[in-house]
Amino acid sequence: MMSLPFYQRHHEHYDRAYRHKALQSTVSQYQKEAKSKSAVYAQGSTAYSRGSAAYRHASAADYSLESSAAYSHDSSAHALESAAYSYGSTAYDHLSTAQSKRSAAYSLDSESLSKSSAAYSHGSESVNKLAAAYRLGAEAYSLGLKDSNIMIEDQSYKMSPKAKRAKQSLVSEDKENKAMDYSVPIFTGHEVSISGITDTEEERIKESAAYIARRNLLAKGEGVSVSKVATSASQEEHHEKKSRKVAIRESAERVALKKTLEDTQAFHKKLNQDKLLHAPEFVIKPRSHTVWEKQNVKFHCTVAGWPEPHVTWYKNNVPINVQTPPGKYVIENRYGLHSLEISTCDFEDTAQYHASAMNVKGEISAYASLVVKRYKGEIDAGLFHAGTVSMPLSFGVTPHGYASRFEISFVDKFDVAFGREGETMSLGCTVVISPDIKRFKPDIEWYRNGVLITPSKWVQMHWSGERASLTLTHANKEDEGLYTLRVVMGDYYEEYSAYVFVRDADAEIPGAPGAPLDVQCLDANKDYVIVSWKQPAVDGGNSILGYFIDRCEVGTTHWTQCNETPVKFARFPVTGLIEGRSYIFRVRAVNKAGISLPSRVSEPVAALDPADRARLRSHPSAPWTGQIIVTEEEPAEGVVPGPPTDLQVIEATKNYVVLSWKPPGQRGHEGIMYFVEKCIAGTENWQRVNTEIPVKSPRFAVFDLAEGKSYCFRVRCCNSAGIGEPSEATEATVVDDKLDIPKAPGRIMPTRNTDTSVVVTWTEPPDAKELVGYYIESSVVGSGCWEPCNNNPVKGTRFICHGLVTGEKYIFRVRAVNAAGLSEFSKESEPIEVQAAIGGGLLHAAPSPPYDIMVLESVRDSMVLGWKQPKVTGGTEITGYYVNYREVIGGVPGKWMEANIKPVSERAYRIQNLKENMVYQFQVAAANLAGVGTPSLPSKPFKCEEWTIAVPGPPHDLSCIEIRKDSLVLLWKEPVYTGRSPIAGYYVDIKETEATEEHWRSVNEKPLQKRFLKIGGLKEGVSYVFRVRATNQAGVGKPSDITDPVVAETRPGTKEMVVDVDDNGVISLNFECDQMSPNSKFVWSKNYEPIEDDSRLDIDTKGGKSKATFKDLGEDDLGIYSCIVTDTDGVSSSYTIDEEEMKRLLALSHERKFPTIPLVSELAVEILEKGEVRFWLQAEKLSGNAKANFVFNDKEIFNGEKYKMKMDQKTGLVEMIMDKLEDKDEGTYTFQLQDGKATNQSSLVLIGDVFKKLQNEADFQKKEWHRKQGPHFVDKLGWEVTSDCNVLLKCKVANIKKETHIVWYKDDREIMVDEEHDFKDGVCTLLISEFSKKDAGTYEVILKDDRGKDSSELKLTNAAFADLMNEVCRRIALSATDLKIQSTAEGIRLYSFVNYYVEDLRVGWMHNDAQIRFTDRVKTGITGEQIWLQINEPTPQDKGKYTMELFDGKTGHKKTVDLSGQAFDEAFAEFQRLKQAAIAEKNRARVLGGLPDVVTIQEGKALNLSCTVWGDPTPEVSWLKNEKSFVSDANCILKFESGKNVSFTISAVSTLDSGKYSIVVKNKYGTETSDVTVIVISMSGQTDMAKHAASAQGHNQNSITVAKKKKTTTRNKQEKEEQKKDGLLTKDY
Repeated sequence: MMSLPFYQRHHEHYDRAYRHKALQSTVSQYQKEAKSKSAVYAQGSTAYSRGSAAYRHASAADYSLESSAAYSHDSSAHALESAAYSYGSTAYDHLSTAQSKRSAAYSLDSESLSKSSAAYSHGSESVNKLAAAYRLGAEAYSLGLKDSNIMIEDQSYKMSPKAKRAKQSLVSEDKENKAMDYSVPIFTGHEVSISGITDTEEERIKESAAYIARRNLLAKGEGVSVSKVATSASQEEHHEKKSRKVAIRESAERVALKKTLEDTQAFHKKLNQDKLLHAPEFVIKPRSHTVWEKQNVKFHCTVAGWPEPHVTWYKNNVPINVQTPPGKYVIENRYGLHSLEISTCDFEDTAQYHASAMNVKGEISAYASLVVKRYKGEIDAGLFHAGTVSMPLSFGVTPHGYASRFEISFVDKFDVAFGREGETMSLGCTVVISPDIKRFKPDIEWYRNGVLITPSKWVQMHWSGERASLTLTHANKEDEGLYTLRVVMGDYYEEYSAYVFVRDADAEIPGAPGAPLDVQCLDANKDYVIVSWKQPAVDGGNSILGYFIDRCEVGTTHWTQCNETPVKFARFPVTGLIEGRSYIFRVRAVNKAGISLPSRVSEPVAALDPADRARLRSHPSAPWTGQIIVTEEEPAEGVVPGPPTDLQVIEATKNYVVLSWKPPGQRGHEGIMYFVEKCIAGTENWQRVNTEIPVKSPRFAVFDLAEGKSYCFRVRCCNSAGIGEPSEATEATVVDDKLDIPKAPGRIMPTRNTDTSVVVTWTEPPDAKELVGYYIESSVVGSGCWEPCNNNPVKGTRFICHGLVTGEKYIFRVRAVNAAGLSEFSKESEPIEVQAAIGGGLLHAAPSPPYDIMVLESVRDSMVLGWKQPKVTGGTEITGYYVNYREVIGGVPGKWMEANIKPVSERAYRIQNLKENMVYQFQVAAANLAGVGTPSLPSKPFKCEEWTIAVPGPPHDLSCIEIRKDSLVLLWKEPVYTGRSPIAGYYVDIKETEATEEHWRSVNEKPLQKRFLKIGGLKEGVSYVFRVRATNQAGVGKPSDITDPVVAETRPGTKEMVVDVDDNGVISLNFECDQMSPNSKFVWSKNYEPIEDDSRLDIDTKGGKSKATFKDLGEDDLGIYSCIVTDTDGVSSSYTIDEEEMKRLLALSHERKFPTIPLVSELAVEILEKGEVRFWLQAEKLSGNAKANFVFNDKEIFNGEKYKMKMDQKTGLVEMIMDKLEDKDEGTYTFQLQDGKATNQSSLVLIGDVFKKLQNEADFQKKEWHRKQGPHFVDKLGWEVTSDCNVLLKCKVANIKKETHIVWYKDDREIMVDEEHDFKDGVCTLLISEFSKKDAGTYEVILKDDRGKDSSELKLTNAAFADLMNEVCRRIALSATDLKIQSTAEGIRLYSFVNYYVEDLRVGWMHNDAQIRFTDRVKTGITGEQIWLQINEPTPQDKGKYTMELFDGKTGHKKTVDLSGQAFDEAFAEFQRLKQAAIAEKNRARVLGGLPDVVTIQEGKALNLSCTVWGDPTPEVSWLKNEKSFVSDANCILKFESGKNVSFTISAVSTLDSGKYSIVVKNKYGTETSDVTVIVISMSGQTDMAKHAASAQGHNQNSITVAKKKKTTTRNKQEKEEQKKDGLLTKDY
């Protein structure tokens, strides 16, 4: 049953619904019938109101996934929705938001239900209880609904707006309903019901269900009356009248219904939280079964998904039809459990079955196998009727008790056949099978070149019961090859092979080429197909110009030529195909003479994408089984597709380029097409390639490209919404054949085969790519006419050329083939006479018997034998061995039995199917081309039993080669039985032949890992025998059989292998033998293993000489190379190439191949003084004929204005000088030397930074040369720090004269220098004293005179200034004096003097190696050039070692003093003394100020002098006048107030008051005097001589006093300076 999709049932409106086209007419008809019954259905819709218990059961059933679905939508008005499957429909209804009292009619139009209405479910228990008739039909009807997948849409739902490009489909059944601008995209599909219920039965069920529903609704309509008022022809209005009791009950039931709907909705939302459709998924997959015949079997599976998936069962990928045969298959679906039951299984039911589940989200399959077994012995006789080859291979063999092996032989065999194209050819062979069991028929199989042939219109096969035949109805060159008839009986088969040659048919035009062959179609898609073919062997005498490709639509006979001009490449994309149609193709070759016959047509190919083709193959047509394929119209607005991805060129030739890409991820739901664009590489001029028809497939072939040019390509997508952005462009692609024509094969070697055939072998051409095969041609010596030996390219490097004339001498040549064309012919082979390999004018005989048979391994039912090669081979190689065995019971031997039918090539063989603990004897016979030789004598008896020993078995097949007078090489093969652990090595034993067993001794002390050993130290002429033992973890195993006696001697004529390096540098190993027989061959090996890989060596044998030439000697070629000449008396030799020898040979090869002129120095370049560039090299020796070529950027340059070239043959010096280097001179310079055959060259690459550096250097050197023509600097401006810690800027100059001036600048400001430079010693200097931060800047010095000027600049900023300051600080630190101790009135001071101090110099102090923390008591500072540490009020804790560290920015400089012991005591005592002196000085009496030195005053004026005194205790004050005591009187008033203020007052001065006055202050700490000179000037201006003298005396005294004051002042200044030193004036650090 198909239900609505999840998202349609959970949303208030939806825009999609499922509806089958065939169902619409049925729905419409049924709706019309329902309208006439709408009143009755309206009454039936309220039937639920009569039974609440029945309603509760129905509501649960309504929401089950199996019966019906009812979902409420979360609308704002709490609308309720119920869905019911009524009469085969699913109705979606919204409950009224206004809680109207109207009941809605249950009709196919699904009018709205009121809240009082409920879903009517066919599967509900309430309905089943109400009507017995409905109980009978409900289950069948429910099943019918599931299988028919019928769904009827609710027309009352609001439709979504119409999509822009969706087809309008107005779903409206009533004529009066107005068509709104809404549409529903209809999902179309194919559906046929397989429920087993006919339309008539469905109608009957519908009618009975409707009758029961109407009857019960009318019978149960308690308290409800319904009336109908017709308002129009299509509208009906319903009115209800209910009793109060019914209304109350319905209201309660509505509440219960609402709660049930909400709970169910919540459950389903939780179940599908993503609210999306779900793809099918197998919860339980069907499992495989193995049953006996006539039993029943049942497959089960459970499927989940939404919408409910539809399940289809398949047998071997073909849908199962339950009606064919009737009753064979039963397919059921019960509540999601799907089953397939197969009744009465027979052998034909053995197959692979699978269930396919599908819904709109996808499809999934689950597989299971059924094997039907047949009871033993019950064989269907029908399998064995004549001509039937369907019997299983296992029948007729030992598991069923029949013959263990069939003997199959071929009689009247077909031979090598020759035919022409167009002829009918037949191959046949009579088959004899023994024993002949009538019930068993053989399988007849034909193979061509190892590929099974199937019957077709070209090939017919027949089996008559005795004779097998194959007929080629129309032979073509494709049919040429090795045909093999295989006859299979059970697990055993025999086969016979012969070659069939098909030559070209006669050309219609003389000289036209043969027809191409093997036309195939590759990479087919909607737009094009690539056609490939093979080139013909016959070109008609003229080279093939190209090929024409023709196509023909299947079902027609009209051929169309696909290309206008011939194409040479054997692949071609054919475009212009019509999608979905099938085509066949053929190819014709063309040369100057004309066009060939067409090739055989290709297999038909359809113009479809590979995905479509695969889908068609995986979904074959079959009877309808109810499977629904859903398609959907795009309802949304189109999406412009994105750019394609992964664009790449997958094939490029001269004629076309094939592009491939992936579709974009963003493309909407509609199909897309593509536009391809191209542009020439390096441009952006994009051109559209397919302007008219867009490409449908993600591949495209681009034609019309210019050969040799480079192109880029890109692709755009398009759909109805527009054209998308382009993809990323491809890399530049050159239009040319990427596949080169192969080179010619090499080493063509013919050998005899039969009297009409020759075996031709050759080596693959080097660097061969995509080889199709080879064509071989033969020619009779001297005829000059070449004939093809094959017409279909053969793979491999060996071919038997048949159809030759016996006794004629032929030569052969080979050429290789690939899609690009045919290679040149190889070199012609040596002539060979066609003659049988056996006979051929030589006498041959069968070989002698093998001997020394031994058992190499034994298990319960098999034994491995080993034996020695016959001593006489019969003049030709041994082709194999035949082994016989017989049982020995009680010492009596039985009958000989064959152990092998086909000869074995090795000298070891395992005999199977022996009896455990049985004793056997064995014999071996050797065979060659002359026949089978005499068997060996019977071996000693061996018991067939399981070997359980832990040690390995014996090695076997020992042989001695390279026998010399003092050495030989022993070879052996590993044991067949290895024991219980891997073989760890081998021990070789030796003894003289005549010595006893006790004389065996081991040659090697440690086990050998290799299986060969060169044994030295032999005595010449002594006979030896050898044996080998294998060892593993368990121990040493049984020794091998001993070798035949070997005499240590160098036989006459023995030659050694020599290595040679010819004049061309080719390294080869050469071996020569003059003892060869006609059948002797040179056999080369490496490390005594056959050389299978000839990619490293070319072996060439002519007569008695063989040469192994190394293609490219390297580390892979290291080893021992040996050569054995067969059919001789042990002629062999070896040569060892180790790493040292390889190096020697390679050096010699290079010297021989490329003789060189030895060079003293390679090509070099240098800059000359004037900025010229000189290239030069020097050879060891040059003759007078030596020549030199000068090449720049692969072009030869010659002597001229720009290049000055010179070669000195005597010194071997070759040079070239250029005046200057320009930008265009960047590149590679090469000097090529030739002196006879010897050559040499040397190159110098000057590009990029190297060239720029050289160019800059040349320019600089040229400027330097011009600069040095005037005054210039030899050494640029630099600096140094003097011993006085000053900075000296200096530079060295040259080419100076008197007129030369020098000017210094700092930061572009001229520095005025007092002295003129005399340029002594050519050095200019500028001294900067006490250098500090203020001196940072850029300094420049300029030299100039009439010849020019030069400048030099020095930047002393940032890092340069920091470096200079570090040096200055270092010098200052080095100038520091030793620490000294000084006592002061405050404490003890430690100090050191430096030349001067700068802030960049960091000072640190340590006390007893600990950093000092500075406080008010302990502090440091710098005073001038003094760096000090002051310790105030020292204590004993201050004793110890003090260190001053001066850090200059890089290193620290330390000064140390020991302040302890006597040094501390003396300093402390001095501190105490100075402290007391300081106290006295502080408290002594003194005049602080206020008195002038000289006072000049006019007579009669008042004089008032005052000053301040200080002292502790308060000083005494007295006055002196002219050094005499002076006291206060009426004229002069002296005052001393407050112990500090002193005044001197004269109210009216007279000349008598003139003189020197002194104030004396005194206390116990000292006395101080201060003088003042008073000069009184009389009013008249005249002064008597006494006064004048007194004044003069006073003046002198004043002068003296002043002088004394100045002196005192000077002393005070000195004292102040001392005080500074004593710490009174400090600067904190």
